[in-house]
Amino acid sequence: MIKKTVLKELNDQLNRELYAAYLYLGMASKCTEMNRLGYAHWLKEQAEEEIEHAMKFYNYIHDQCEVVELAAVDKPALKGKTLLDFFKQAHEHEKLVTDYINKIMDLSIKEKDYATQVFLQWFITEQIEEEAQTEAIVEALQVCGDDAAALYLLGKHLAKRED
Repeated sequence: MIKKTVLKELNDQLNRELYAAYLYLGMASKCTEMNRLGYAHWLKEQAEEEIEHAMKFYNYIHDQCEVVELAAVDKPALKGKTLLDFFKQAHEHEKLVTDYINKIMDLSIKEKDYATQVFLQWFITEQIEEEAQTEAIVEALQVCGDDAAALYLLGKHLAKRED
């Protein structure tokens, strides 16, 4: 049985994952408008992954015979107008998500909620990958600068993302 304090945080995180999907979809839309389709593809794939993360929380809450509480999803606050701006924001967002997951883990440890600790372990590992991926793209964009050929090649590389 999940403690009510932990359940609230799990529901909040489910909703934060849906917001993340919306944020990435908003970035993808801007990249499409800029005709940067490889970047848009990567961001759409990321949006779909965030929905999968939300569903993990959804299923876990129900598997624990608890109630899922969905909240309204806020309009994504896109910062900046360049590819570098979007991916810097993505990286900062992933660091924020890591912080939230760690705080839920801290709470589940405090509440001796062992099942939730096991459940959250996957997300802790996942966040290492999420931060590393977005940081690598930021670094690549910084190296590209305004070089159109480099930006094009990076976009082609990002368009190959399948997961």
